[in-house]
Amino acid sequence: MSNFEQSVRGKVYLVGAGPGDPGLITLRAVECLQRADCVLYDYLANPQILRHARKGAELICLGRHGGERIWSQSEINQELVQRALNDQTVVRLKGGDPLVFGRLAEETQWLQANHVPFEVVPGITVALAAGAYAGIPVTHRDAASAVALITGQEQPGKLDSMLDFTALARFPGTLVFYMGVTTAPQWTEELIRAGKPADTPAAIIRCCSLPHQETIRCRLDQIADRLNQPKKLRPPAVVIVGQVAGISEAFDWFERRPLFGQTIIVTRPADQAGVLADRLAELGAEVLVQPAVEISDPTDFGPVDRSLAQLSRYDWVVFSSSNGVKRFLDRLLDGPTDLRSLASAKLACIGPGTAEALGTYHLRADLIPREYRAESLAAALSEKAAGRRVLLVRASRGREILAEHLAAAGAHVEQIVAYESRDVLDADPAIRARLSTGQVDWITVTSSAIARSLANLFGEDLSKAKLASISPITSSTLNELGYEPTAEATRYTIEGIVDAILRTMSDSG
Repeated sequence: MSNFEQSVRGKVYLVGAGPGDPGLITLRAVECLQRADCVLYDYLANPQILRHARKGAELICLGRHGGERIWSQSEINQELVQRALNDQTVVRLKGGDPLVFGRLAEETQWLQANHVPFEVVPGITVALAAGAYAGIPVTHRDAASAVALITGQEQPGKLDSMLDFTALARFPGTLVFYMGVTTAPQWTEELIRAGKPADTPAAIIRCCSLPHQETIRCRLDQIADRLNQPKKLRPPAVVIVGQVAGISEAFDWFERRPLFGQTIIVTRPADQAGVLADRLAELGAEVLVQPAVEISDPTDFGPVDRSLAQLSRYDWVVFSSSNGVKRFLDRLLDGPTDLRSLASAKLACIGPGTAEALGTYHLRADLIPREYRAESLAAALSEKAAGRRVLLVRASRGREILAEHLAAAGAHVEQIVAYESRDVLDADPAIRARLSTGQVDWITVTSSAIARSLANLFGEDLSKAKLASISPITSSTLNELGYEPTAEATRYTIEGIVDAILRTMSDSG
């Protein structure tokens, strides 16, 4: 290695982002993103993947069709080299696999010529993912012993095509065409002219592995028309040609998921949206996260700290939310004592989600009501709490019913605000636009506070989607605001609201 090479402390990682679903990126790709100073990404790389980039990393989109100006390959090459020579760690994020029609050779040659160290991180190429997500085995013991990956867009200005259509027509297996949407009339005609039967089965797969994936099955001689009728199909899309495309759709699992084609807004606080969002996405939905409330520390920790200093006084500590558990116990552990301070108190939780949060601190709830709401918790606790000291850990806003019922039962009740709950005042413009134009199917509503905030955020547009309520109390709030929920959970949990959506869709056929 030359002295110049040794002096370059920057490095470039050429990383495959996979076909679209952010869950299909590799662990090595995530590691590279977590160490990068800068990420240069193609528009085909799902922007959700960028959440793996370290905080403070510079994120640069290299343009998109119909949007920002698309960078030239020369500009990209220069940027990679310049940043590496400035001692930056750079990730060049490409859709699919960078070695398959990703112009990798041009970038690696330029990096080598400028003595810049690099690493290639492969990704799942779209041809293989398209087969898996459309239910098409690109190889098959009886129908295809080989696969050919073919570009439908050769280099502009090339005098002679490198594609031998006669050989492709005789190819003993599956043909997969990349970037062939606009040139479909030419390459399909060439294949048929070269002897490929016009009735050869084919499949067009657009937006592979994404919630809005489209799969169109047809014949070779129908491809060009299907790409333009009844509406023009826009890239990205790949086309699979061969006998395998005509095999039964028995394992077409992706588009058969119960929520496929549904767009659902999850409105929980940003740091709590993941469980519900992931579950809905697993069932096939496109999930948009638009928090309606935000959670923060209380404006004054004084009352919390005083309660923590005298925990031995309380017979019961009652948690009405997982937020309360986390804020209260984190504050306890940040102080001079530890969980042994709770030894003399019994713990009550409003439901299994709150109890699960308690479990992350290696604590178990002594009481969980059969129905996960304040009235049920009050009824279950009233007899046990009579004459006892009870500490209620709560939010800055909410119903007083639990405190009132316990006090009426003879308990000595103290309440502390462990966290602030505030309305989000501005919605994501893209989500607002989709809701206003009828492009949202469902909105999940998991508390009365969220219901009120959503009414302020979206107004009458809230009626343009179906509302899924987590409980009768939340439904009552929605009704008071003038919005009728379409689905209501019978179990007042995250899984319950998912079940309610599924049940309602099943009942409606």
